[in-house]
Amino acid sequence: MSNTYQYILVHTDGPIAHIQLNRPKVLNALNRQMVSEILHALESFDQDNDIRVILLSGVGRAFAAGADIDEMAEVHSTDLELLNQFTDWDRIAWIKKPIIGVVHGFALGGAFELALCCDLLWAADDAEFGFPEVNLGIMPGAGGTQRLTKLVGKTKAMEWLFTGARITAKEASQFGIVNKLISKEVLFEEAIKFAHALAKQPPIAIRYIKEAVLKAIDLSLYEGMQYERKNFSLLFSTEDQKEGMKAFIEKREPDFKGR
Repeated sequence: MSNTYQYILVHTDGPIAHIQLNRPKVLNALNRQMVSEILHALESFDQDNDIRVILLSGVGRAFAAGADIDEMAEVHSTDLELLNQFTDWDRIAWIKKPIIGVVHGFALGGAFELALCCDLLWAADDAEFGFPEVNLGIMPGAGGTQRLTKLVGKTKAMEWLFTGARITAKEASQFGIVNKLISKEVLFEEAIKFAHALAKQPPIAIRYIKEAVLKAIDLSLYEGMQYERKNFSLLFSTEDQKEGMKAFIEKREPDFKGR
């Protein structure tokens, strides 16, 4: 995919797609066009059969410092209702391929919401997260109150959202917000290495696992189990299932084709 975007950079590395937030002069502050560009790139890579994993990161000193306040300062509530800007955020949740967020510096406000949209999060050991919206007289609107609460529970989410306090990388790891803490010097190198390992996994199984896990967040245990069993059964119609089990019996590495 050629880079035809104004606020993001995109490139591919074999089966890995990279999307980088690219407004470094304003610490990658998220405006509506940038979010639209992120969604377009995600959906394009999701439909590209050569891509198996998507990496999302930021250029410069931070992942992103938050939403673009200049864009929002004079907006009226009825304007926001008509803009319906959060439909783009809803569609990010529809991406079927695994998204790995790679966070260095700050991920605040809308940037933290974007990070929480990722399936896995790798963070520099000095990264900071947080929802400072309350200090502006507002609150998260792109899923922050919901995703954070589902991850860490009501009481801790209330504390962080009420105070706007910064969440250290260590705290984020302790509360299950991030998967890995890595020295910032090797953060991207290690994330890319992991992405290439993940890209060798069977793509259809990865997709069905992602679907089932996301259902587990919202459904009852019984409903989630039914969804899991449906996906389990469907995988037995794939060539990858036959290859995986044949390779196991023959004591060799499988070669998954995503079929």
